[in-house]
Amino acid sequence: MKRLLDNAVSLFVVVVVLFLILPLPTFMLDVLLVINIALSVVILLITMNISEALEFSIFPSLLLITTLFRLGMNVSSTRLILTNGGNAGQVISAFGQLITSGNIVVGFIIFFIIVLVQFIVITKGAERVAEVAARFTLDAMPGKQMAIDADLNTGVIDEQEARMRRAKIQKESDFYGAMDGATKIVKGDAVMSLIITLINLIGGIIIGVVQGGQDIGTVASIYSTATIGDGLVSQLPALMISTATGMIVTRSVSDGSLNGDVLGQFKAQPRALMTAAAALVFLAVIPNTPTVPLLVVAAAIFTMGFFITRSSRVRQVQEMQQAEEEAAIAEAPEAAPTESDFYKDISNVYSLLSVEPIELEVGYSLIPLVDESSGGKLINRIIIFRRQYAQEMGFVVPTVRMHDSSIIGTNQYVVRIKGEEVAKGEILVDYYLALEPEKPLGEIDGIETVEPAYGIPSRWILPENKEMAEIYGYTVIDPVSVMLTHLSETIKRHAFELLTRSETIQLVENLKVTSPELVEEACPAVVSYALLEKVLRNLLMEGVPIRDMETILETMVDSMNTTRDPDIITESVRSALSRTITRRFCEEGQLRAVTLDAEVERKIVASLVKNDHGIYLAMEPDLIQTVITQLAEHIPKFGELNQSPILLTSQVIRIYLSRLLGQYFANLYVLSFSEIVGTVQIQSIGNVTMQSAASAVRRAVGT
Repeated sequence: MKRLLDNAVSLFVVVVVLFLILPLPTFMLDVLLVINIALSVVILLITMNISEALEFSIFPSLLLITTLFRLGMNVSSTRLILTNGGNAGQVISAFGQLITSGNIVVGFIIFFIIVLVQFIVITKGAERVAEVAARFTLDAMPGKQMAIDADLNTGVIDEQEARMRRAKIQKESDFYGAMDGATKIVKGDAVMSLIITLINLIGGIIIGVVQGGQDIGTVASIYSTATIGDGLVSQLPALMISTATGMIVTRSVSDGSLNGDVLGQFKAQPRALMTAAAALVFLAVIPNTPTVPLLVVAAAIFTMGFFITRSSRVRQVQEMQQAEEEAAIAEAPEAAPTESDFYKDISNVYSLLSVEPIELEVGYSLIPLVDESSGGKLINRIIIFRRQYAQEMGFVVPTVRMHDSSIIGTNQYVVRIKGEEVAKGEILVDYYLALEPEKPLGEIDGIETVEPAYGIPSRWILPENKEMAEIYGYTVIDPVSVMLTHLSETIKRHAFELLTRSETIQLVENLKVTSPELVEEACPAVVSYALLEKVLRNLLMEGVPIRDMETILETMVDSMNTTRDPDIITESVRSALSRTITRRFCEEGQLRAVTLDAEVERKIVASLVKNDHGIYLAMEPDLIQTVITQLAEHIPKFGELNQSPILLTSQVIRIYLSRLLGQYFANLYVLSFSEIVGTVQIQSIGNVTMQSAASAVRRAVGT
């Protein structure tokens, strides 16, 4: 039974097709005609009570089915009219006698008026509206998609809601495209009803006169009544379906059902009702006009407008009183506690101890860049940066707390990490920052400065000089981008400090969704959260993404069998993340780096010292000076290649050498050979050797 109900629509369509071939008894035809009328009424009422077209998205298919159903009924009724002496059942007979009222000519006129109203007015208008709606919906799709992408990038909506909106736009396009074609079916149905009517009338007269031997008057009366009844029974549902088609394609700016919209919008204009009543009264006093009907209707409309106006005034008074009460409550003076009274509560004292992970303090002149109500775009840009950084590094940057400060200069801003200042800059709001190229094609007037994020010589230029600066080869940046770049680079450098124990636990909880067995085995039974936090901080400190938490945790579990030193475990994790590190630092299958001579590396390995607290590097001052001096000579070569400087070493000394050199070269990345996949071609652009260092020392002594 359930399977039969699931396929009820398919079976119904098959049965309707059979109606075109198989004859029906008059009783069955009567029942089906009544069902057709009832179904049309239901569809019309549904279209009047929906708030948007997609709530009745099956309408195009339903339109085709109901049209096929009516055509099946028409064929069956035509067969009965022509083969049964004009008798096609009680429904057709009753409608025929109702419309003719004993006068066949009047019946035909009324029938043709109904058909023409449907064909010329409703069907034609609905067809045009559907065509325009389909075209406009298709044209508006790119703009709607861009609006969704913009909301998604700014964080207004999430990915799931974006997918839902995109799916809705696609459904709207498909729906109106289907409606454009479905209205052609309604138009064809109206034409077909006229043809069937003529066939019934002409065929019935021929059969009655030629085959039945009856006189022309009797035959015309019998078959005309049956023909008109058949046409009317078919056209009434068709007229309601056509009206429903017009309703659904014109639901463009509605927020509710048609009934609610009509009543609500008429109630919103009581003056129009009262003005119409006055116009009817004016017509009533003109001689030879129907005075009584005009006055009755005018009184009804005036009464309606009067009561609507009075209820509207009562509602306005209530709203004003409520607003005044709320304003009085809001303006009621509250006894503000003194500072000493406030801090009598020890819990209020604790509020002074908290520090924000990231703070951005701005001077007075920079407030418009931050304040969204003034058109500031910095907050939206930070949201985009947070999303991109999370996708790239696997770490979610905490919320940036922004506030103005009267302590710093009006054009200055300060970045604080956990309450302490780590970066500072100055911006001229009404200027652009032009980064100077190595060989500019010309000089541009401006205020000389240094780009705060990368230390590039720059100039603050006026907006009218922007195009000329770009022609000369300068890179021109707007003030918001300058501040955002400095803030983002500062956050990247201090990301390891922002990773807290709670954030580490959150990353593990997030991994439970995809690898619950691994998390159950590892944390905290084998790998403590404290150890995991240290390893993740080591990775973030050197710019290694921590997105692949599964690989990180698996490697840590395996390494715990041999050591519990966070530094050694970190090196094992880095080797496991070799593809990630290679992708991050290699370009087009090549890695350009400075390498260490075997003798230098051997001396560094010999400098490793182990004690109770772990392993540390105790290099001789001369060796340190050797490495630093030669690196300082090689690092400028990376600037010409437009890439970050990289030093390649063995895995044994990598982490210790990285910490040592990080004090002298902030942007130097130290990698080991085990972290680079075998398919990468390593190109050495410099080599640190003991001989070069000795020669440099001798030259220095000689001078």
